[in-house]
Amino acid sequence: MPTPSPLCRIHRRSLGLVLALLTLVLGTACKRQAPAAGGAAAPRGDGHLLPTTKPGAFNVAFVYVGPIGDGGWTYTHELGRRALQQRLGDVHTAYIENVSEGADCEHVLRALARKRFDLIIATSFGYMDAMETVAAEFPATKFLHIAGWKQNGKNFGNAFGAMEDMKYLAGLIAGGHAKADARPQIGYIAPFPIPEVVRLINATQRGVRRTCPECTMDIRWLNAWVDPSREQEAAESLFAAGADVVITGADTTLPLTVAGQRGRYAIGYDSPTACDVEKGRCLTSTYWRWEVLYIDTVQQIRAGRWQSGTYYGDAASGLVGLSGFGEGETPNPQIPADVLTEVRRTLAELRAGRFSRFDIFAGPLRDNTGRTLLPIGQKPTQADLLGTSGCSLCMSWLAEGITGTLPRK
Repeated sequence: MPTPSPLCRIHRRSLGLVLALLTLVLGTACKRQAPAAGGAAAPRGDGHLLPTTKPGAFNVAFVYVGPIGDGGWTYTHELGRRALQQRLGDVHTAYIENVSEGADCEHVLRALARKRFDLIIATSFGYMDAMETVAAEFPATKFLHIAGWKQNGKNFGNAFGAMEDMKYLAGLIAGGHAKADARPQIGYIAPFPIPEVVRLINATQRGVRRTCPECTMDIRWLNAWVDPSREQEAAESLFAAGADVVITGADTTLPLTVAGQRGRYAIGYDSPTACDVEKGRCLTSTYWRWEVLYIDTVQQIRAGRWQSGTYYGDAASGLVGLSGFGEGETPNPQIPADVLTEVRRTLAELRAGRFSRFDIFAGPLRDNTGRTLLPIGQKPTQADLLGTSGCSLCMSWLAEGITGTLPRK
């Protein structure tokens, strides 16, 4: 197997931290590693139970880095799996939880391919190299990797989405609320200083500055995707430092709970139900709807139309969303009326394609040192946004109004 890059190693979500989250939320640190939606499981000797396929069905296996009860990243993928199972009745799905990256992931992917699953979906950045290796060994099996960038143009594809669209809207809300409260400071809880995370931070701040030009943003770096105690500490620290709104980019809802305790406000991440823990103080949550991707992918594969390239869903795709602004939903009444109008207008433009992720970062664009990155009229490329090979405006900078510097990886 190829040696994981430093970027892959940064993305590894510690299983110990996931168990800490389970202890906090569910009162237990017991792993649950079982197949779903039918299908017997065979012990594999490494702690995982391997699901089996269903004869006559189109069989899809999901590999999860965390537990389905995390309330965040893995939970939203599990919602997507369930929707796929329900919408396409002749499709059989199964999943394996708590699969660490590296050798364990490669073993699991290879074992699922040998079980003759038609499609295998891996839902963590750190699975990328392992899936690339296994896909080359099983050309008759389809593989889909979430996040990252690799694909082989044959049976191994990559998919992600423009969460920066929704983070920009969240910034509009946070900035507008901070301005109305005359407390022009925003807090952000960030997992790692990598391009994906930095892109979302910068998109948020671009939105903040649109509704509150005088607002600044302070960041607390976790160096983890899931760490309940540190997420709580980060939120408390940001509110103590004067933040009116704290926006989280990590996987638990604890920052929302802290906002309620402090009488301040927060914005959640990952799940459309994140605000349920603190409805009064949660202004909104940016979230994923993976069923949009999963249902379409399976339908395309079965029709012989699937191309194993790179998919990047924007606001028009429905893959990304903003709670309180979907059909039949009511926004939090604490959002100022003028900001509410601006968010609705911008969201409509995003969905219609009149405004895009490239417009979010269009010039004039300056970093937090005052350096001009893009002049008026220029926009970044997709490589710039992803920070991949060929980028010239790589995501290794912080936007104007953000305090501090990027820590070393």
